[in-house]
Amino acid sequence: MTSIHRGDLEIALSGNLPAVGTAAPEFTLTTGDLEEITLADFAGKRVVLNIFPSLDTDTCARSVREFNKRAASLDNTVVLCVSADLPFAAHRFCTVEGIENVITGSTFRSSFSVDYGVRMQTLPFTGLNARAVVIIDTDGKVIYTQLVPEMADEPDYDDALAVLQ
Repeated sequence: MTSIHRGDLEIALSGNLPAVGTAAPEFTLTTGDLEEITLADFAGKRVVLNIFPSLDTDTCARSVREFNKRAASLDNTVVLCVSADLPFAAHRFCTVEGIENVITGSTFRSSFSVDYGVRMQTLPFTGLNARAVVIIDTDGKVIYTQLVPEMADEPDYDDALAVLQ
């Protein structure tokens, strides 16, 4: 089992990120209009999963803004911002911030967090997602993973998106 940190607190996770070179686990997420989206909905596209705890934290909000900015220049690529936030809250955040280049997906009624190994298992963060990036190619294979070891840190955007150049 993998873990991350928040300062001195070690936080156990539900498992491990999917391995590079393997088929990405199927998933179902809920959008701001309560529609369900799945990995199959993006067949033939590259998928960037920006996974994080909640848009109510500055670091998570910055990651969505940054991926939104960078997503506009990525060909045949969709960026999904995945959290345990309720779909309405994620939709409201994007509307207020003018974010149009990413899709938000809530894990609130799916097994995504466990299937991708990012569900935090240690109080007080139990049930939230760890911060991670998973990139899936057009054939549904994982081509990149990044688990951010310190919860307060942002992902390495340049490293993650370099695989798409």
